[in-house]
Amino acid sequence: MLQAYREHAAERAKLGIPPLALDAKQVAELIELIKNPPAGEEAFLLDLLTHRVPPGVDDAAKVKASFLAAVAHGDIQVGLISKAKATELLGTMVGGYNVHPLIELLDDAEVAQVAADALKKTLLMFDYFNDVADKAKAGNAKAKEVMQSWADAEWFTSRPKVPEKITVTVFKVPGETNTDDLSPAPDATTRPDIPMHYLAMLKNTRPDAAFKPEQDGVRGPMQFIEDLKKKGHIVAYVG
Repeated sequence: MLQAYREHAAERAKLGIPPLALDAKQVAELIELIKNPPAGEEAFLLDLLTHRVPPGVDDAAKVKASFLAAVAHGDIQVGLISKAKATELLGTMVGGYNVHPLIELLDDAEVAQVAADALKKTLLMFDYFNDVADKAKAGNAKAKEVMQSWADAEWFTSRPKVPEKITVTVFKVPGETNTDDLSPAPDATTRPDIPMHYLAMLKNTRPDAAFKPEQDGVRGPMQFIEDLKKKGHIVAYVG
């Protein structure tokens, strides 16, 4: 699995785009490797689990959340991931399959604070909000802490303030910009793969532009945009 992933990542790197996120089958294979890690691959395995699995309600997220929940509950022991670390990783999954395990972990004294801190920053709760409220009413101190944090909007107030001044580098695109300039219909098959689809943006020559597509009709001015980014500011598309 690791060799295939590295080959895939290398092919994508040649195009200047990141590798695809792991699918459910790959996550299941990754978990088996984490349980019995090859020597020297420990950090890479944890990085894949942490950063290369889609959050939310993706099938791969379900596999990840189920595994982390089992570790956090102590149902399985994994040398690379402690109960606290598993709980912390559950808290990075935004919402979906991670929410119910985090609520359950509010009852586990060993990781309750970690679970509470994660839930304070989780907004996609839906009906699970009522489960936290019920725990708080029943006297669970950490559930009360979460409810108070939500009431105080700490998920918002804890974020960095919007700077008073933002410096941008202008990416000037002459003429009208329409949907086909940004998301060409002939490349519709790549739309689910956003980094790949991005390569087709502005792929057709614009007579008065300061940039040219890298391959007319195929690949847009990607290096031109990357060079603008190197100036150190946000790049603002101005049409």
